[in-house]
Amino acid sequence: ALGPLAVVGPQALTPALRAPKLVEGRLTADALRAGPDGEATLTIAAFGMSDEDGARRLGQAPAAFAPDATEARATFDLPLELRNRVDRLAVAGVESAGAVALADEGVRRRRAGLVSGGAAGEGQRLVSDLHYLRAALSGVAESVEGEIETVLAASPDVVFLADVGRVTEAEAAALTEWTESGGLLVRFAGPRLARGADALTGGQTADDPLLPVRLRAGGRAVGGAMAWGEPQQVRAFAPDTPFAGLTAPRDVTVSRQILAQIGPELSGRTWAALEDGTPLVTAAPLGAGRVALFHVTANAEWSSLPLSGLFVEMIGRLMQLSGGGAALDRAALAGGTARPVALLDGFGRLADAQAAVAAPVERLNAPPGPDAPPGVYEVGGALIAYNLFEGDAALTPLTPPEGAARETLGGRGETPLAHWLLALALMLLAADTVAALALSGRLPRKGAGAAARVGAALLALALAAPPQARAADLATDDARALSSSLQTTFAHVLTGDAGVDRLALGGLRGLAAILTARTAIEPGEPASVNLETDALAFYPILYWPITPSQPTPSDEAITRLNAYMRGGGMIVFDTRDRHLDVGGGASPNTAALRRLTARLDLPPLEAAPFDHVLTRAFYLLEEFPGRFTGGRVWVEAAPDPDAAAMDGAPFRALNDGVSPVVVGSVDWAAAWAVDEQGQFLAPVAGPSGWRQREMAYRFGVNLVMYALTGNYKSDQVHVPALLERLGQ
Repeated sequence: ALGPLAVVGPQALTPALRAPKLVEGRLTADALRAGPDGEATLTIAAFGMSDEDGARRLGQAPAAFAPDATEARATFDLPLELRNRVDRLAVAGVESAGAVALADEGVRRRRAGLVSGGAAGEGQRLVSDLHYLRAALSGVAESVEGEIETVLAASPDVVFLADVGRVTEAEAAALTEWTESGGLLVRFAGPRLARGADALTGGQTADDPLLPVRLRAGGRAVGGAMAWGEPQQVRAFAPDTPFAGLTAPRDVTVSRQILAQIGPELSGRTWAALEDGTPLVTAAPLGAGRVALFHVTANAEWSSLPLSGLFVEMIGRLMQLSGGGAALDRAALAGGTARPVALLDGFGRLADAQAAVAAPVERLNAPPGPDAPPGVYEVGGALIAYNLFEGDAALTPLTPPEGAARETLGGRGETPLAHWLLALALMLLAADTVAALALSGRLPRKGAGAAARVGAALLALALAAPPQARAADLATDDARALSSSLQTTFAHVLTGDAGVDRLALGGLRGLAAILTARTAIEPGEPASVNLETDALAFYPILYWPITPSQPTPSDEAITRLNAYMRGGGMIVFDTRDRHLDVGGGASPNTAALRRLTARLDLPPLEAAPFDHVLTRAFYLLEEFPGRFTGGRVWVEAAPDPDAAAMDGAPFRALNDGVSPVVVGSVDWAAAWAVDEQGQFLAPVAGPSGWRQREMAYRFGVNLVMYALTGNYKSDQVHVPALLERLGQ
């Protein structure tokens, strides 16, 4: 050996994620670690595209490791619409390609519409038209059942019509429009569809756009007019059909079918056939979508197909087909070329593939490498996610050679030298001062002893300076004061109720994010203040949610609050009790507000009039909702409320100054509140839903603009008068 060997690694091992998959209809991902390391929980975040602002975090789920486990599963509970937008999972706080798992159409959960030609409740459940379809779809799609109009209103990806014979003109038009827009319509034969063919002239259907082929009358059955000697088996699937690669069991047989009219286009429209060559499944394009027909029933009356696993696989392929026009089974795409669209870098970030070289599809069945990095590949019109950890891949710990020492990066702490360097700088400054005085002749000879004593005193002061005085160890209050003085910061009053305080802090966080996105104001992280101990002068707005149990402020706190309002600060009182306003007197929160403000030097208040600056500081508003609607907002009363409006002014000339107090009851903070990941913390009560939350955000923007710009907006109402005076 040439010398000692040391293996240097990070303090904590980097986790990894396997490719996501659907388990019992829910999106899951397995987190991995290299070896047992006690109990631990990772946060797995799901990202995807939003209609409003592009990529965003859509949800998160915990992955909890048992003490001796190396795998932990994260299961996401997301609405179908959000779940289908997920295109990337990542371990929160870890920047690594292995900690990112890309999602493709293979894990999208689809919505299927089911329509039966039989009457509701007709027959036994286990032999109904839809029973086997429900079972086949249970793991891959969400089912919606009902009439055609009801099903189409749910925006399904696929619509299954089980033995639906004739439809009304309105239903046919709706189905045709939906299919031409890209939908997949799958029909199943049965007695009703057969009777529809029998009733038409010539014993066959006319050109029906909702059928892929023209049907012959009568059909064929074992022992019938066009009899089989025995039930027919399913022929092997052709390689150019969506069912390519599936294996038809020999025990799947067909005893009756509805026949297609023979024509030159029939072979090109056949996706599956029986041993004698007659079609089992046919399909044809219709606009941007497709129409497919199973020539047997959706139950086991005409065949054993619905009883087999093949039926489930065929329905699964059709659901995949509805996603992007091509099946995502890599085996079915064998022989094709995978073209890279976006590739993951070492930090888990997707970047354009640029000059990356295409690879055969079969290469994606092996682990990634330089010739095929992880990322998103396009194969035959379908996008395939190729992850660093596919299938059952696992993390294996690196075993260092025997006798190697193990070290970690960042294990040794830094030695603070700031206070020693400051003392040295003061010593040099003192020496320089004495030397300058001596060289300039300003220091008497007999004063040298005094100079020496002065220098010794300065040195003693420098060395005696406590280490706590260094800038790196500023007290928390001083650090927060410094941050708040350099950046606009909003604060809320601590109430002692953890739930209310969490919503108040989250509300200011959410409002700050909206202001950053929509205005030139970029607030910092909001603060929580204790009225008894914290300075208030750094915060232009102080949000004060009212709870019945809050203690009455002390005399010192009252003095501090009065000084804050006289210095230009604004206190927003929110009693949060609008939902309790039933005309039965003051609520506990309103009574608490009166108690808490009894000794404050408050100005006279009035309900905000329709022309108040709050209604137009940024957005034009007529109401100020929060988590609740209604209620009045109280502001400082105008000096002369009876003054007439100025000639030519659209609003009364009010609010030359900013009201130091705004009082409401609709719980604004709860409507604004988001957590650190941007997820809403509280629902909005009211029928308007998202619109109400949006209007609450708009009021928050107006409130901040009003507090920061003062009478800027109210000056606009004087423009006609000012122009007139300038003209004189």
